[in-house]
Amino acid sequence: MRGLKLIERFKGTQVHALNPPDATVVNSTGSSSTSSKLSNHRVKFIGSKLKSNKACSGSGAKTLLPFGLPRTDLLEPPIEPHLKSIQLVETLSNLYRRFETCSESEKSLVCIEQYSVLSSLGDPKLLRRCLRAARQHAFDLHSKIVLSAWLRYERREDELDGVSPMDCSRFVLECPRAALVSGYDPNSIYDHCKCYQERSEFTQVSKGDEFLALEEDGDLCFRVGNEDINCIRFKIAALSTPFKAMLYGSFTESKSYRIDFSQNDISVEGMRGVDLYSRTRRVDSLSPEIVLELLSFANRFCCEDMKSACDIHLASLVSWVEDALDLIEYGLEERANALIASCLQVLLRELPSSLYNPKVMKIFCSFEARERLASAGHASFLLYYFLSQVAMEDSMVSNATVMLLERLRECATEKWQKALALHQLGCVLLERKEYVSAQCCFEAASEAGHVYSLAGMARCRYKQGQQYSAYRLTSSLISEYKAVGWMYQERSLYNIGKDKIADLETATELDPTLPFPYKYRAVSKAEEKQTRAAISEIDRIIGFKLVPDCLELRAWFLMAIEDYESALRDIRALLTLDPSYKMFNEQVRGDILIELLNYKVQLGSQADCWMQLYDRWSSVDDIGSLAVIHQMLVNDPGNSLLRFRQSLLLLRLNCQKAAMRCLRLAHNHSSSEHEKLVYEGWILYDIGHREEALARAEKSISIQRSFEAFFLKSYTLADSSLDPESSSYAIQLLQEALRCPSDGLRKGQALNNLGTIYVDCGKLDQAATCYMNALEIKHTRAHQGLARVYFLRNQRKAAYDEMSKLIEKAHNNASAYEKRSEYCDRETAKNDLNMATKLDPLRTYPYRYRAAVLMDDQKETEAVEELSKAIAFKPDLQMLHLRAAFYESMGDMKSALCDCEAALCLEPNHMDTLDLYNRARDRAISPQEM
Repeated sequence: MRGLKLIERFKGTQVHALNPPDATVVNSTGSSSTSSKLSNHRVKFIGSKLKSNKACSGSGAKTLLPFGLPRTDLLEPPIEPHLKSIQLVETLSNLYRRFETCSESEKSLVCIEQYSVLSSLGDPKLLRRCLRAARQHAFDLHSKIVLSAWLRYERREDELDGVSPMDCSRFVLECPRAALVSGYDPNSIYDHCKCYQERSEFTQVSKGDEFLALEEDGDLCFRVGNEDINCIRFKIAALSTPFKAMLYGSFTESKSYRIDFSQNDISVEGMRGVDLYSRTRRVDSLSPEIVLELLSFANRFCCEDMKSACDIHLASLVSWVEDALDLIEYGLEERANALIASCLQVLLRELPSSLYNPKVMKIFCSFEARERLASAGHASFLLYYFLSQVAMEDSMVSNATVMLLERLRECATEKWQKALALHQLGCVLLERKEYVSAQCCFEAASEAGHVYSLAGMARCRYKQGQQYSAYRLTSSLISEYKAVGWMYQERSLYNIGKDKIADLETATELDPTLPFPYKYRAVSKAEEKQTRAAISEIDRIIGFKLVPDCLELRAWFLMAIEDYESALRDIRALLTLDPSYKMFNEQVRGDILIELLNYKVQLGSQADCWMQLYDRWSSVDDIGSLAVIHQMLVNDPGNSLLRFRQSLLLLRLNCQKAAMRCLRLAHNHSSSEHEKLVYEGWILYDIGHREEALARAEKSISIQRSFEAFFLKSYTLADSSLDPESSSYAIQLLQEALRCPSDGLRKGQALNNLGTIYVDCGKLDQAATCYMNALEIKHTRAHQGLARVYFLRNQRKAAYDEMSKLIEKAHNNASAYEKRSEYCDRETAKNDLNMATKLDPLRTYPYRYRAAVLMDDQKETEAVEELSKAIAFKPDLQMLHLRAAFYESMGDMKSALCDCEAALCLEPNHMDTLDLYNRARDRAISPQEM
């Protein structure tokens, strides 16, 4: 239920296959003001026309497709704004070696480089781990505030109502206070900070102590205007070397009782503040205005301790964007490092909303602004990398995005940094249709070693009418380097006829996860009036990768054949993934199209929807289940239970970002404290904080015993390897859950989980009973558990038959084919695994099984090739480990070490890989022992 999660950040997620309006003006949010106005008129026109023709079903498709179907000549894949290595395994291996051998001060930046390389894989958990590692190893104040803000930004989808941007939720790596302490802290590997235990950073000085300090007689008087401020000579002298020289050196002031300070730009209150600091060494009882005056005074007279005290105190006062905007100017002018850092931290932790504040953007965007930050030590590649990622996600075509990427390029010092900045700038300029400038950026990025940028170069040439030049460039890529899917995909744009289709087929063969070839083939079939064949083609990728624009495309085809119910299903599922999605080349909002389609289908009551949900959930139709829940939420938007169900389905579909948003909404709409705690627990579990999730479950149970609280607690405990005592406890928890009120859908899941734990404990009879009870309430996945019980009882045929039942019932059945392969002969298993790969090429077990069979047959080269084929588009930990083991057995220690290092770059604590790595390294050092 909780496997690797995929995200589609930055990628073009709309079907851009219509002729664009003749005149459009792009605004700062990247939307077209002309098309927005046209959209409103068109929607009104469609709605009125549809209502007037409500009784006329024959004209329905034309009415709902006023812009026509997509066209192949207008389809093209996006140039992804990521570093895409053509030798990813070797790159990851090199990163792991560098991390292990570099100095402690360099580790953080290596982690950021790793983040940039892995971004193209789109695994949010992997990327978060890179950011956490970078934050753990950060030394300087600046890096800490940027990385803690970045970590918070990456989990903004699960931000709960009422939580301040400055709240760390007790995670030390995201704590704003911890970020303002420079130096490496090895304890940062622990999750908890002390914010909730210690609310005050400084111990307050009592008024009595302050009064006693001021009562001490002075032997020196500073005159400011018409007032005298009595001070203690030796304490003022102790503030700095210049004061010591003035008061105890050869200057005339050393013999004077009264010294005129009227011309030194300090007020009477400010000088009294200097006196107070000299006596107490504290500034926290002074007003912020006086402390600012003292900061300037300290700079002029080289009072380093006073400057530090003022700097730290002012930094502690910054809590809001307005404070930060006011105080950062003082900080920059006075070179107050902690104050600048604190102000930057507030601005960064308010992202993305602070992007829309022109005062904030003024601090970051211009060349002069970067120079000011650089002079204070607060302009870095890291800062502008974070800012530019946020800006690109908000709008790929805004002026702010371009300016931030320009600053990123200026901050780039290492080769990979220059390649990244130039490539991303090229992608943005390409989206803005500034083809000449974009081509220059892509060319510079390729010269910095980024081969994928040549695809951007080719695209720019194509956009400028140089199709043959683009074809030659991509052909040279294929001949010069080891071919990967995106190379053939790119060349297909510049090819024609059968050669174009051949390139697309090769692209899918090399990388079946690329959406564009499926979309092109589907639209091509639709143009030939083979709409049902077009739907079958786009079904191939939707079956294993839920891409928004592929769902949209299928909805277009379904409307064309007047299958409005299925079209409505896809649009509802699409809006679950992205509630703001616009269809028809961003001309019509999805919710408006749903309203129009509602005239074409018969809508059931909420009770009917529950029945539909039960049927679709039972048939493992996840997209259909999402659609039903979306319809139910229209009628009952505050139903937290339905939001929770959404999140479970989205996690199963590897849509973590959308799942976290649904969990957050479930929490925010819940009216009871014990429910809120359960949803908080799931959020914490999904971001890797299992202890906190367990604590939330226990607290919820203490308030009110509920199915979901017991289920969460048992699930969290069972996630780790259980000893007999823990297994017994997990069983008790699930039994308690089953005694609490819930519906059949969730009870079926609990019975299934209970059966799994019984199997692990060797209690097969109890497990079989659980699975059969689950099947009685239509929990279809229980067939898989029951098959395992039969297999462990040596009833192999019964196990095979049980899995066959699951295959027949399940809408999504790739995993069922994979599991059934364990219960049959080798040839039948091979057929089942081939089917599993056809349905879902991202499943890794079939590749590993086929490779192991080839290795058993002493076909070593073929075994390695089987794994390499999958690793090329999915560098999975288990596949890398297995290929490394193959290389070791073949005596190729160099390749074995490379694969181990790449695997450890993905998961540094994987014990089996660490053992293999150490063994291979020892054999490489002492080859005579082989």
